[in-house]
Amino acid sequence: MARPGGSKVARHALIAGMVAMVTAPVLADDLRDALVMAYNTNPTLQAARAQQRATDEAVPIAKSAGLPSLSGTATYSEYVDGSSGNPLAPDRNFDAQLNLGMPVYAGGGIKNSVRAAETRVGAGRADLRATESGLFSQVVAAYMDVILAEAVVKLNRANVQRLEVNLQATQDRFEIGDLTRTDVAQSASRLATARGQARTAEANLISAREHYIEVVGKAPENLAPPPPLNGLPGSADDAVAIALESNPDLLAARQRSKAAGYDTAASGAGRLPTVSVFANSGYNDYLGTNAMPGAVQSTTNTTVGVRASVPLFQGGLPAAQRRQAQARENAVLEQEIGIERTVIAAVRSAYAQWQAAEALIVSSQAAVDAAELSLEGVRAENTVGNRTILDILNAENELLNAQVQLVTAKRNAYVAGFNLLAAMGKAEARDLGLDGGALYDPDVNYRHARSVIWDWDSNPAPQAKATRTVDTKAQDGSVTGQ
Repeated sequence: MARPGGSKVARHALIAGMVAMVTAPVLADDLRDALVMAYNTNPTLQAARAQQRATDEAVPIAKSAGLPSLSGTATYSEYVDGSSGNPLAPDRNFDAQLNLGMPVYAGGGIKNSVRAAETRVGAGRADLRATESGLFSQVVAAYMDVILAEAVVKLNRANVQRLEVNLQATQDRFEIGDLTRTDVAQSASRLATARGQARTAEANLISAREHYIEVVGKAPENLAPPPPLNGLPGSADDAVAIALESNPDLLAARQRSKAAGYDTAASGAGRLPTVSVFANSGYNDYLGTNAMPGAVQSTTNTTVGVRASVPLFQGGLPAAQRRQAQARENAVLEQEIGIERTVIAAVRSAYAQWQAAEALIVSSQAAVDAAELSLEGVRAENTVGNRTILDILNAENELLNAQVQLVTAKRNAYVAGFNLLAAMGKAEARDLGLDGGALYDPDVNYRHARSVIWDWDSNPAPQAKATRTVDTKAQDGSVTGQ
């Protein structure tokens, strides 16, 4: 694994040349295409983006309380004969009212509510980053699982073929009296076991491919080896230092703590005076039915003024609301520390797992080399009578186990390395070298939402953007290169 220094390029480039474009490919046959396809079509990520757009709307909702409000009412009344007891009373009446109001001072409640909403938009964006990172970790794991499962199937099938040859040779030697029936039975037993293991490996491959379809959205086809990971830290302390600045879960927790502070400030507004200005205009028309001598048939009136409201006693409501907000702020502050602890532990654990997996690759390769040499020696010694058929079978089984352990270690090392980058906050779309203009930009919707004050503005009807997998065929355990 590469371990670049602290250069800016190394810190921000996760996978060298991994993704050059974001157009969904026809085939997802390498890790770049798989990541791009998931980025564009995965339903979990699409849902997270929609949720962030909903979070954006909290800002104009909070701002609306500080903007002018205009309302109108119109009433038509028909007076039934004799209902008033006055023969000169009008028969009908039309009344219209237009009311305009504007808050001038609200004790800081509106201002702090807007700040809280804006801060939660930032927290939501960090959550969206975390969702992206988590999805990419799933894609990498699913990709490597398919490669691993295919390798294990090939190894087990090769083992079956080897044991079939062994059994045939053992039977031939038994026929000429060179070996015993026990030798034949041992070879047959190992072959039967190997065939069962091969079927299990094929089932695991099917499961890995189906999970790949679930995450990526398309069946895997001829998956290429993954590119090397860049940006991996030189020590656990370096990884933690980067995570404390970049981990999206921790950044979201910090933003929520800040937003909770604004909530507390807003909660105190209920104890303070409020000031607003208003203007009312009315129109009343008897529609020519006012029979009173000298009466007019219609009137208009306009009123403007300033209204101040001073709370004197509310039964302790505002105090309770403020204490409640303070308790919630306290809870969020404690949660932030808890998340920080979790992030630190996760980064250190991921670093240890990555290091262990890297070391296991070296030892597993040595084990494979030794097992191959051992098998060659046992076979040679068997020809001169110093080794039994059981010794050969055991040596072959040891070689298979070492080979499976090696390919598993390679898978685990790559996934652990990517998980480490994810825990550090360096495994997101912005770190993958995608063209910036092609990435999903949550700020586009936010800029639109925060500036809209028209009551009838609406977005297009919601439509799912994620791709469905119902038309993909059921996977099998076949592999190429047999």
